[in-house]
Amino acid sequence: MKMLKPNKHYQNLKDSYLFYNIAQKTNAYQAAHPDQKMLRLGIGDVTLPLCDAVIQALHQAVDDQANKPTFHGYMPECGAPFFLEAVQQYYAKRQINLDTSEIFVSSGASDELGDILDLFAEENTALVIEPAYPAYVDANIMANHPLIHLNSSQENGFTPLPDDSLEADIIYLCSPNNPTGAVFSHEKLKAWVDYANQHHSLILFDAAYEAFIEEENVPHSIFEIEGSRTCAIEICSLSKTAGFTGTRCGYTIIPKELNFEGMNLNAMWVRNRTTKTNGISYILQRGAAAVFTEEGQRQIKANIETYKANARTLMAALDACGIWYCGGHNAPYIFMRCPNNMTSWECFDYLLEKAQIIGTPGAGFGQCGEGYFRLSTFGSPEDTREAAKRLMTLFKKD
Repeated sequence: MKMLKPNKHYQNLKDSYLFYNIAQKTNAYQAAHPDQKMLRLGIGDVTLPLCDAVIQALHQAVDDQANKPTFHGYMPECGAPFFLEAVQQYYAKRQINLDTSEIFVSSGASDELGDILDLFAEENTALVIEPAYPAYVDANIMANHPLIHLNSSQENGFTPLPDDSLEADIIYLCSPNNPTGAVFSHEKLKAWVDYANQHHSLILFDAAYEAFIEEENVPHSIFEIEGSRTCAIEICSLSKTAGFTGTRCGYTIIPKELNFEGMNLNAMWVRNRTTKTNGISYILQRGAAAVFTEEGQRQIKANIETYKANARTLMAALDACGIWYCGGHNAPYIFMRCPNNMTSWECFDYLLEKAQIIGTPGAGFGQCGEGYFRLSTFGSPEDTREAAKRLMTLFKKD
């Protein structure tokens, strides 16, 4: 009898123990110490609400759906013109010229980073720089792409350069990086673009945290780099930029110059989207478009400044304690070296028991994360200030 055959590559996935273990340890401690206030700095989710400009646009869009003259049914699968034009103008402010047909609306970066693998043959090798966002690895295991794990370290600022000995077809770059908070300089991104063009490879550039960049000389987009239009796709999200983690909207940029073996990736993605999706709702795209208005930009920057103030609070505490860290300046994450040669899980247990601080062990992001610990700046200012005080109590040197 013929039977259904599942995708057996799922058997190659490691158990997602990281956040499960964090939750189990935290819940057990809370049950044993119900009066203790937990300071949650492990969360990668935003805590501030959507800005007023977005809320107003969402309300107006709901009202539009209640009246026949302004009602919208199916939206264009690749994006509503008003949303695509808003993204186009946003990039134009950084002297990046895009055609709206090169911009695609999405439900967020995580979904798109997995779906985009439909464009590539199974035998293509994917390169992931560790420590890494776990979804990069898991999505490629599901698609049965051979994986190359490129190690990064404190010595190279967690932003390694390419090596001609690598044989990578798909290259994941995330800047600002999750989990390390590191950013690639213009020079380092140019080296990766040159490598990709020389080796006929493709860069998948995750720009989900670009709005947190504060240094003027740090690129926000791969398309600020000469030569990138022939070797890169950029995926971005409004989740951290504008608090859309529970609202879901983002965009992907696929230049028309991306041709491989006679096939055009832009045209392929149009075919993919028009086959596999019915687009993103009118209501959500109206809310998302409001992010790019002058008032929307002012308001989201005010929210981001709250998170960046949290980062400054934590960095000041770590500086006072003499603890090395990466990130914070241009990203909502701080990747600190575990004090006293602790492993990342020992550090987790120590901070939980001694200070009721919950972070994320670096080992959960790959072997290069061992010995490091991720702190998020998405918590409340009050909790962040208290966490900084407790870190100082534990680790400040005389």
